[in-house]
Amino acid sequence: MLKERVIPFTAGDGMECNLLHVQGEKTPVKGPVMLVHGAGVRANIFRAPIQKTIVEYLIENGYDVWLENWRASIDFPANQWTLDEAALYDHPQAARKVLEITGASEMKAVIHCQGSTSFMMSVMAGLIPQVKTIVSNAVSLHPVIPLASRAKIKFMLLGLARLYPYLNPQWGLHAPTLPAKLLSLIVQLTHHECDNAVCKQVSFTYGVGFPTLWSHENLTDETHEWIKEEFGQVPRSFFKQIQRSIDAGHLVPVDRKAALPDSFVAAPPRTDARVALFAGEKNLCFLPESQMKTYEYLDSITKNYHSLNIIPGYGHLDIFMGKNAAEDVFPLIAKELDEPR
Repeated sequence: MLKERVIPFTAGDGMECNLLHVQGEKTPVKGPVMLVHGAGVRANIFRAPIQKTIVEYLIENGYDVWLENWRASIDFPANQWTLDEAALYDHPQAARKVLEITGASEMKAVIHCQGSTSFMMSVMAGLIPQVKTIVSNAVSLHPVIPLASRAKIKFMLLGLARLYPYLNPQWGLHAPTLPAKLLSLIVQLTHHECDNAVCKQVSFTYGVGFPTLWSHENLTDETHEWIKEEFGQVPRSFFKQIQRSIDAGHLVPVDRKAALPDSFVAAPPRTDARVALFAGEKNLCFLPESQMKTYEYLDSITKNYHSLNIIPGYGHLDIFMGKNAAEDVFPLIAKELDEPR
């Protein structure tokens, strides 16, 4: 039987965030690991209704599991966040809070999508030296997306940005404004891959796939229904930053903060953390090439230290919520976390 508690923490700029601490019946023996969600979701995205979640798997394997709700979480009021803000203010404070409560001197992390990009910005800038092992899924320092997605994001930002300060997959269920209703209608007319209105909106929001973030055959019917509650607003500020990063070929800061470098790949990482990069072979949101490029970059600095795992048959989020992920993916994640540095 798992027990959980919510622990608030204040980000470096005063924004209120929180951590979800999930514990099993046995005392953890491997120390703390923090799971970091992506954009437009929340910490609960790691707990899909599958036979065994990544949270349960890590607890069974002796880890003390913490889930971070950072400023992109849909549990918080909508805000025009940037990756810079998360890197500077959210992740370092979350890590400090975990170490303060546990008394541990170091920790590990499993990071996904924009939780991964922003967390890696913290890592590269030397803001989280206590994190010694990192499992990164989907994208980290080098975002690469399909050509059709590149055209779409530029069109959305140039032509529709004023109409849509946010995109929200919940518009598939309830579109509160005329622009939202119009976009919902467009998605309904162009996406015929399933009958789940939120699933269709998710695919439109995050790319050009049918669907984009998973393969339907990897999800149970229960999980496919569950996602209706797990996606929400994504701000224009994020799309602007990721589009600039895609054009540059690597993550770029946008807030001009002194604590962040002008380039995250111009100098060696200010960390000795080992990074295990994961990518679903069928990812249509960020291509596997994203993680391949980051692996090549990291390996060029520290040879044979980091690792790359391309997972056949998986896409973006089914890495964590796939019906067979506990057999196909989670053992690989645990192995990387257990690997001595």
